[in-house]
Parts: sequence; C-alpha cells; structure tokens
Amino acid sequence: MLTLNAIRNNTQEIIDRLAKRGIDRTADIMQVIALDELKRAKQTQLEQNLAKANTIAKDVGELFKAGNRAQADLKKEESIQLKEESRQLETELSELENQLTQKLYEIPNAPSAKVKTGKTPEENEVVFEWGDNPVLPENAKPHWELTSQYQLVDFELGNKITGAGFPVYTGKGARLQRALINFFLDEALSAGYYEIQPPILVNEASGFGTGQLPDKEGQMYHSPIDNLYCIPTAEVPITNMYRDVILKEDELPLKNVGYTPCFRREAGSYGSHVRGLNRLHQFDKVEIVQIAHPDNSYEILENMVDHVKGLMRKLGLKFRILRLCGGDMGFASALTYDFEAWSGAQQKWLEVSSVSNFETFQANRLKCRYKSKDGKNEFVHTLNGSALALPRIVASLLENYQTTDGINLPECLHPYLGFSKI
Repeated sequence: MLTLNAIRNNTQEIIDRLAKRGIDRTADIMQVIALDELKRAKQTQLEQNLAKANTIAKDVGELFKAGNRAQADLKKEESIQLKEESRQLETELSELENQLTQKLYEIPNAPSAKVKTGKTPEENEVVFEWGDNPVLPENAKPHWELTSQYQLVDFELGNKITGAGFPVYTGKGARLQRALINFFLDEALSAGYYEIQPPILVNEASGFGTGQLPDKEGQMYHSPIDNLYCIPTAEVPITNMYRDVILKEDELPLKNVGYTPCFRREAGSYGSHVRGLNRLHQFDKVEIVQIAHPDNSYEILENMVDHVKGLMRKLGLKFRILRLCGGDMGFASALTYDFEAWSGAQQKWLEVSSVSNFETFQANRLKCRYKSKDGKNEFVHTLNGSALALPRIVASLLENYQTTDGINLPECLHPYLGFSKI
C-alpha cells in the first residue's frame, strides 16, 4: 500500500499519478490525510494524558509522605479520570488505525512517471517487437485441434475430473510441459536466481502482503475452514518469505525463482479468446522475483525484461512488449511490461508474461525493509515477472511450429524432451 509519508509529503503528486489509472482518487487520499491527522491528534492527547498521569502518581506519593491524605485522595480521583480518558482514547485510536488501514488497502499503487494515462488495453504502448510471422501450411489448425489430433491435452477429461479450465496433459503434451518448466528454471538459475519450491496454499496475511487481498478476493480459490488461499502466482509465497524481515543493504538484490501450479477463478466466458489453452483456471508458471534497493529497481526491471526476451528468442516465437497504461495495470503495480506471443493459427497476440515493479507498495504491506548505511530502516522495492507462463506458450509453439506431417519443436527444448518433433 502507499506509505503515509508519501501521501502526506507529496499529496498532489500521488493524486496526479493515480489519475493515470483513469480514476480520480482525490477523495480517498484526502480521507486518508484526515484520518491520519485525527489519529495523530488523538495520539498526542493520549501521550499528554499518560505524562500527566505519571506526574500525578508522583504527586500522590509525595502528598502521602507529607501526611496530606485529603489532597492525595483528590489527586487519585483525577488520576482515575485520566486513566478512563486514556482507555477511551486507546479505543478510538485502535478504531482510527483500522479505518486508516482499510482505506489504504482500497487505494491502488501510484503509477510511475513512465506510465501513460489510460483506461483500456487499446491505450497500451508497444515498445518492442521481435521475429517474423511463421510460415504455416495451408489450413493451419488452432492449438485445440492439434492437441486433440496428437493426443497432447484432454480438455474433456479435465472437465470430467474437475471442470472447465482444468486440462489433463497426456503423453508428449505432458513431456512438453515438463520440458518447458525445466528449461525456464535452468535459464533462471544461469542468470543468478536462487530456486524456491514454495507452498501453493497461503494464509490471509500473505494475500494481503502482496496485494491480492482484498483486491482479488473473488478471483482466488479459498478454503474457508482453514482460511487458506490457492496461489494465483508464485509471486505470493516467494515475496512473503520476506514479510516482517529487515535485510542488510549489501544483501540486495535478492533473486529467487520458483515453479508452481497457479489457480485463478476468472469468470468464464465464451469464444475463441478463452478456448483451449487461452484461458485456464489451473496452469503452470515459472516466476522470477527480486527484492531490490530503491535506487536501482528500474534498472533491475529492465534486466528482468531482457531475461524474458531471451527466453522468447530461444523459443523462436514472434513477440512484442507492451508498456501498460495506468488503467490496464494490476492493482499493486507501479509499472508493468506485458509480453505477447504471436499465435499463427489464431492470428492474434496472446499474453504470455507480465514483468512489474511494485516500488514500495508491497514492501509497506509486508513490512520488508533494509537497514541503510546510516542505520535507518527503509522499505525495499519488490519486482516479479512470469518467465514464463506455460499455457499460451504451448499454444503458440504448437500453432507456429506445425507442419503438414507434425509439429517441430525449438532446438532449446530438445535436450529436455528427448525428441524434436511431435
């Protein structure tokens, strides 16, 4: 969440940055300031009461020593009244703190200066494009036909076992999944990331820590009995490893990578844009996460973008990078780049990765800080990216590499697959 210091000291700048999302958050920001001022006034009053109570306690002792019981009793009555007022102030302070926290939870991150004002995906900026359109055979098939023809994915079986959006990968389809996961992990390890295998269920505090709660509560699978949530991305458990942690400045940046299945309840709809692997409720993803010093987090963001570029090039997929406008960014992001792969048979772009800098937004929720050289505890910046999400990568590979007698696969996957062609 946004820090109170940033809101207090840079009120108009925060309002202007939030306006890049295509919304006016002035009223929310002013309410935060009003609640904070009231809370600070109550805190000052409480501290004054407590100081006065301490002075009275000393006075009562001196009066008793001097044998002035009547005056001591009067002072004790005054002390009782002060204690009652202090208890009331503590209750009011607790209520104000809760109101302030809840209001801050409702306000999204303020976009960075590089982010364009806008509301819709059509307003995103294309900042990079690589590759050529694949040369496909006549009457090229979309991936949902190819997966059926070559028995790679069984959507009906998944529907029988669980429901729509939970496919069963079979034979070489399952091996392709495993190959991609291992390839992505090995590439991240070669780039200096440290591998983590985190839980795929998280508690409520973890959901709040990275900003999925309360913003995406309806999109997460929830077990009410245990109050645990299925993760929408490995970002959640990996970033929460650093909740309530104070790091040393020379430890930064911390680079972690993890493979997990991911779960999203996204409301179902109909049409080719959600057919086959285009939109799933369960899918596999390799995630890279960095905990960075604020001074160089945007340089690190570009390095993470370059890492994903390298994966796409090795896979030989035509792709482009979008810098998202304010209204299309996630709730917690300050700046997001989306990667889209070209789907030859569907003749459209498919989102395959998002790489984001959250600045201090998650760190403030997590209370993840580092001790600076001058001894102060400062918030870190958090970043993450898909490197990569599998479903639409698989869809693009199958469609773009299809031939009249099978599907050729990129050379970088051959050692992991044990075969080069389906």
